[in-house]
Amino acid sequence: MTTRDIVLIALFAAIIVVLGVLPPITLGFIPVPITAQSMGVMLAGCILGAKRGALACLLVLLLVAIGLPVLSGGRGGLAVFAGPSAGYLVGWVAGAYVCGLIAERLVSEQQSELAQFLSFLAAAVAGGIGVVYLFGMPWLAYMSGKAFVETVIASLVFLPGDLIKAFVAMLAGRAVLAGYPLLPHRA
Repeated sequence: MTTRDIVLIALFAAIIVVLGVLPPITLGFIPVPITAQSMGVMLAGCILGAKRGALACLLVLLLVAIGLPVLSGGRGGLAVFAGPSAGYLVGWVAGAYVCGLIAERLVSEQQSELAQFLSFLAAAVAGGIGVVYLFGMPWLAYMSGKAFVETVIASLVFLPGDLIKAFVAMLAGRAVLAGYPLLPHRA
């Protein structure tokens, strides 16, 4: 790992933290708030790739674990990992990794712009939404004591906003690729 990698990981961890400054939107029927920080997960994966994107998310979780209030709403500390949103937080690491892995495999500079846009969108949706939900929903169902199907239906409220975040990650991933490519390529 180079100094450049470490700086990029820290930069994207900072971006995720800054996205937490936006106030969370709490809903009465589900104990997990809507935040902008999940967009940072998608950005880290799409722009940095699998390894560095996942490490950026892991760094944020380390900051949370040591008690810094870096999550949306000023939350932090080990108690967060025993709460209803813990599954989503752990899913950030895997989500950024999968998002980056898909982007590394699908996106190339030789593709048309449309193909690049669609590849970044597929990566953001699969990793940043699919994988994060895969970790978050079972834990939320367990913590809330509700049936899994009931939790999935309640969690659909997150989908429109997450699709908008994936679209923003797609645009940012393509813009960075065009101007200053950081995404590693896999064969």
